[in-house]
Amino acid sequence: MVTTPNPALSRFGMAALAPESRVICTPWSRMVRGLSLGQYPVDYNEPLASVVHQARDVLLRKISRPEGYLRFALLLADLAVQSCRPGARVDRAGLKASATGLMDALRAERNPYYAVVGGGILFDAFAKLRLDITLLVNAERDFAEEMLATVDRIQPDQIKDENAGNHGEYEKLFAYTSLFLGMGQAGLQGKLTAGRRNRVREALDLIQTVPSPFFKGRGCSMLFSVLSAIGLDGMIFDDGHDFMKDVLDYVDQDDEISFPLRFPQPISPAYVKIYPRVTMLNAIAVSGRTSYATMGHDRLAELKPLWADLEPPEKMHQGLYYLIALHNLGKMSEEIGGEGAIVDELVRYLDVVDPGANFFLNGLSHAYIVETAMVTGRLDAISGPAIDRIADCFAHMDATPLDRVSRAYPFAYDLNALGEVGEAGKLFEPRPAYGGTSAFSWLVDQFSSDGQVEGSRILMLGNALIGLGLRLRGVENDSTEMFDRFAERVGWGDRCFTSGESRVRVA
Repeated sequence: MVTTPNPALSRFGMAALAPESRVICTPWSRMVRGLSLGQYPVDYNEPLASVVHQARDVLLRKISRPEGYLRFALLLADLAVQSCRPGARVDRAGLKASATGLMDALRAERNPYYAVVGGGILFDAFAKLRLDITLLVNAERDFAEEMLATVDRIQPDQIKDENAGNHGEYEKLFAYTSLFLGMGQAGLQGKLTAGRRNRVREALDLIQTVPSPFFKGRGCSMLFSVLSAIGLDGMIFDDGHDFMKDVLDYVDQDDEISFPLRFPQPISPAYVKIYPRVTMLNAIAVSGRTSYATMGHDRLAELKPLWADLEPPEKMHQGLYYLIALHNLGKMSEEIGGEGAIVDELVRYLDVVDPGANFFLNGLSHAYIVETAMVTGRLDAISGPAIDRIADCFAHMDATPLDRVSRAYPFAYDLNALGEVGEAGKLFEPRPAYGGTSAFSWLVDQFSSDGQVEGSRILMLGNALIGLGLRLRGVENDSTEMFDRFAERVGWGDRCFTSGESRVRVA
């Protein structure tokens, strides 16, 4: 039976969201890009901790000597569980050894993009777990500066996917985004603009190198949102250049630019258009400069016909983006009369869209609906059979060789989403669909030797496990000092919340 991670979500829906979840809400940001892992914390419980340890043990049977990012992810997930366990006493020497092991794992990562993203996650995790940042930055070593230097090693057009060669500096832009967020959480954002190099300016200057309106809009939405969260958004608007306007204008010209994009499955033109637009609208909301939503034309109004033209699995992907942007802009009632109709439509698709038909469009879609139902207080609409279909779908996710080697990608989404609603155990219990073994054991058994063929897709499982471990820090720890300060700046300071079951404040 699905359960909410916070009773306030069931009572108040999006009004109870923590600031972090309003800024970075969707599974794509977390599982693919590693931003803001560990949202929707719960009190420590052994079943969830056991999932992290079971997954680690199963992975180690297939990949006996994990290196680089995967080793880092497994170590950090373990540290999170250990730190959150009630009564745990980890002395400083032990924490120092753990911090050294985590940093060494990232130093050993051969891909500089993953090393930097891991660095951002590490700082973010230390802030959430309330661990001593001086274990990472002190007179003897400065891991923040190490990671900033590593950014310089990231080369353009290194992503090996359907659009290889057409990304520009997209990876470097995202690496900066992750590191900026982590350093902001750790109180180190001053390093980004001090000294001879202004790293924020350098990141903003990368925008012009991303040729696709789709990738430029989607990528910059996260960079802008993070800069707003860490208090450096003035450089987007007030430093002699309006980068927000530049990106909006570029996305507006997507028909004229007509940049060719390829996806693992056929995608409608409406999907390609709505994704950068709706994510940029949320970045506008997060910045607090809502006039950009109507600059030149009504950007909310243009979403309605695009939404209508989406296919069912595309709506499942885009619904949460759409709802969170409307909520953050305060336009939910005005634009769609409330979230109810859209949520009802999306939940119906759980019975229509086969999550095992392919790894991308269908495979990712159901995790989005679970999370959409959770944040809108509609988990009662998620049935047990719907959860079972998610848990069993990987057995027939084999239509193409690409689907077979990419199963870890949607599995990470589902592990994250089911973990948030108390159903991660479904992926770790014996199931007839997998011949009596668990979905996770079956998944890993299908991997090639040491996961060589699956490659970076396996790293998303690492992100999911870090997220599960960080969630054990306690329901009352759903925010950090940085996000609390941000919420006050943009007027999000009052919200409905529950700490355990004992107190509720209605905004």
